[in-house]
Amino acid sequence: MTSPTQSSTPHIQEKLSVCPLDCPDTCSLKVTVTDNEITKIRGSHVNPLTEGSICTKVARYYPDFVHGPKRLRHPLLRTGPRGSEQYQQISWDDALQRVHQGLDNAIKTYGPESVMPLNYGGPHGKLAGGSMDVRFFERLGATQLNRAPLCGGVRSLAYRSMYGSTAPGLPPQQAEFADLILIWGCNVSVANLHFMRTIKRARAKGAKLVVIDPHKTQVARQADLFLQVTPGSDVSLALYLTAQLAAKGCVDKKALDEYCTGLHTYLEHAASYADTDIQSTCGVSADDAEQLIELLEQANSITLNVGVGLERTRNGGAACRAAYSFPLLFGTPGAVGNGVIGSYGSIFPSNDQLTDSGYRSSHTPREFNIIEVADHLLDTEKETPVKAVFIYNHNPIATHPDQQKLIRALSQEELFIVGCDVEMNDSMKYADVILPAATHFEHNEAFSAYGHGYLQRADAVIPLVGEALPNTEIFRKLATIFGFKDSVFQDQDEDLLTQAFKLDKETHGISSIHELPVDEALCLQNAEYRWLTDAVLTTPSGKAELYSESLQEEYQAGLPLYQSITQDAPFQLISPASDKRTNATFGGNPASDGLQLLEIHPQDAEKLNISDNETLIVSNKNGEVQLQAKITEAVAIGVVCCDKGAWCHTSPTGLTVNALISNTSKTDIGDGAAYYDTFVDIRKA
Repeated sequence: MTSPTQSSTPHIQEKLSVCPLDCPDTCSLKVTVTDNEITKIRGSHVNPLTEGSICTKVARYYPDFVHGPKRLRHPLLRTGPRGSEQYQQISWDDALQRVHQGLDNAIKTYGPESVMPLNYGGPHGKLAGGSMDVRFFERLGATQLNRAPLCGGVRSLAYRSMYGSTAPGLPPQQAEFADLILIWGCNVSVANLHFMRTIKRARAKGAKLVVIDPHKTQVARQADLFLQVTPGSDVSLALYLTAQLAAKGCVDKKALDEYCTGLHTYLEHAASYADTDIQSTCGVSADDAEQLIELLEQANSITLNVGVGLERTRNGGAACRAAYSFPLLFGTPGAVGNGVIGSYGSIFPSNDQLTDSGYRSSHTPREFNIIEVADHLLDTEKETPVKAVFIYNHNPIATHPDQQKLIRALSQEELFIVGCDVEMNDSMKYADVILPAATHFEHNEAFSAYGHGYLQRADAVIPLVGEALPNTEIFRKLATIFGFKDSVFQDQDEDLLTQAFKLDKETHGISSIHELPVDEALCLQNAEYRWLTDAVLTTPSGKAELYSESLQEEYQAGLPLYQSITQDAPFQLISPASDKRTNATFGGNPASDGLQLLEIHPQDAEKLNISDNETLIVSNKNGEVQLQAKITEAVAIGVVCCDKGAWCHTSPTGLTVNALISNTSKTDIGDGAAYYDTFVDIRKA
């Protein structure tokens, strides 16, 4: 018989996992499990790139995310007004029948395109991020979403337009051997943490670090040179620098003929920016620009790390393309450490079978730009209006532009809304039926990455919490209720894992992801790979294209071009990544409670008679938010900064800075959200 002392002894285990959040690092994790609950999370050394360290937010906030009071443990039925958080617990059978009835009613009345999935990149695991769910909505014939414009799509399109879709970026560890590391629009200390270690090693070998950003981030404070550029003007700065360096004979035109097309046209275009007043246009002094010119002139190998911050203006695509040209034009193609960080998707041998519903229809469903979903939901005059929405892997109210418009759209009582998530967040509060989703800690999963070339696998480390189910099982059950008898809807998770990647023994050392131990990460990119020279470019010319025919045809943007941005209020608002949240994930943690900080320059604060920590009302025609002043020179005069991803309860107005951002202001290519083309008034509360 077990004694009372023995029975009270906790059962503690150390298990391995992987971080699934929307971040380039995809860290390997060591998880402490006490009596089937996660009590501690640290970094593991399984992924050699992440080297046993993780960001503070994952270590501090993930256990609460899995087990805390906001965790959704049971299916729920709305009993009060939308947004009131009034729900009652129901059974899974009841919940699934109600979902079937709601979607089926819309389909019978208006057709399958009246149903719209509203999802993004909550978990980046291959199964939870897009497998059985994609099959389900394809088989249903639902409206599809173009998700790229919300984040990262413009940057990716810019890269593809120049280097094609199969030329991966520089192995990030190779940056250690660069002469110059250029960080442009990326707060790597928050959004690409482990690159900081690479920077440290590179600088120990003599590399110079340059940061171009409107916000003086931690990495900017450590840089040899920091250029605090005006948001939206980066393309002018890049073309000015190109013109100056070309005039000094720093572009080897003869050598570059082997690697690129459109060079003469590009340099001729850049020359028209040679006389740009970069102080007034870009906020950068001529002396700082000259220092950067000298560093570029001296560098044999340039590592460029471009963040999503660079794409978030009307000139976002142009800025990314102009920046992407630097290692090509001013570095040495084929040199170790010379190239662009990013674009690793082609390294992972993904398998279309994972998302194939097996159903072929003569009709291609319509597709909406994800940042315009509020407009489509509010447009009741459409021939086929959207009448049912399925929100999962996403918290759109916390992440989309024009927050008030989206709230109005989701408040419509005639709309049937299904929510499926881990926590009760801002968006779940509008759902008619809520389905509790499992975290990746509760099911087996596989992970590619978009910041490196390591493939990883993880097993469940805890049992399912409450009645939560993995996304895959939820959509399998829905497929059954809808009568989808196709064999693809019978696939279990182990089948889906097998289908996730096309692996073969000769090339990868394993023939299935199941053969990859959880204590190993499989490197799919040779560390000796030389950017550009070792790649087969899938551009029309087979070379890097400085002039893009396809972008010219679709967007009249064959060359990167600066377009002026109309300022209709005194201050330009930027909203970069937070060290407390990954996008909106962890926004429900108490660490994110209270008024969010608005960084404002001392001179602007003095003009407005604002004191540190004072409550401010930040507004424009789209909305009004209360924030707390933080007076700092981390922002330039006329620019203010508030981190993205906060939840609505943080302001007495019930809104966040996303309410101030228009969903009609678009980027020059890719129809992306121009988050930083936001201008606001500020007054004391």
